[in-house]
Amino acid sequence: MNAILVTGATGNIGGPLVARLVSAGAEVRAVTRDPNAAMFPDGVQVVTSAAAALDGVSAVFLNSRALGDELASVVTAARRVGVTRLVALSAINADDDFARQPSRFRGDRNKEVEQFAVDSGLEWVSLRPSVFVSNFVGMWAPQIRAGDLVAGPFARASIAPIADRDVSAVAAHALLTDELVGQRIPLTGPQALTNAELVDVVGGVLGRRLFYREIPADHVRQHFVDMGFPAGFADAYIGLLAATVDTPALVTHEVDKILGRPAESFAEAVSASQGLFINQQGREYV
Repeated sequence: MNAILVTGATGNIGGPLVARLVSAGAEVRAVTRDPNAAMFPDGVQVVTSAAAALDGVSAVFLNSRALGDELASVVTAARRVGVTRLVALSAINADDDFARQPSRFRGDRNKEVEQFAVDSGLEWVSLRPSVFVSNFVGMWAPQIRAGDLVAGPFARASIAPIADRDVSAVAAHALLTDELVGQRIPLTGPQALTNAELVDVVGGVLGRRLFYREIPADHVRQHFVDMGFPAGFADAYIGLLAATVDTPALVTHEVDKILGRPAESFAEAVSASQGLFINQQGREYV
């Protein structure tokens, strides 16, 4: 097997993916902007440019946020040097109106990365995960460290969050086997939960009673803007959640089918990140 090139190799998906590929015996090249700060398993070749590291590569994991403006040129170069497979990290809502895709305002090009892979003439797989569990940890951990309230929009909005590690595991399967070639694969967690229910789950993991306080959408929008997010991100985030109020989120069982085991639950994924809910003195707030 020739090398596998992983873009976004220090991210929540790319990091575990690199480790899985190495454990499977693959030769891995990991793309990172800061090779001196990156920590990878022994034997991983660390590179700073995807385009410059394609010779001798058989498969590429495409992370559109990591590649930025290089996305198109990397796909073109991959075809030219004889890469045989592209695995694209897209999203479950890639076909939705861009105004309902908040991740676009943070650099994701979910529709485009999938289309580049499909149109490349190479073997392709497109992974379409739902919201990552890590997103909730990032949004809610600071509030939970400070008290028992999590404030946000639409308590009844429904989500089926997927554990980041499950996305990495499916990506490894797509890169190492032929089973998923030519598929767009919607990936979700095993259960649809409302925002209020998700907070209850976090509380159960931490052994605390937590509460979700719904706040008006216009307050949420202003909060994002005050934090430096583009107004478009705030509008897309609010619109995305508003569309799911009282409508259970799609739950697929592709993780189970592909990996031969149940998808990780929200509680299991949060449990693995408990340390982020603890204050600097090492004590949980009660």
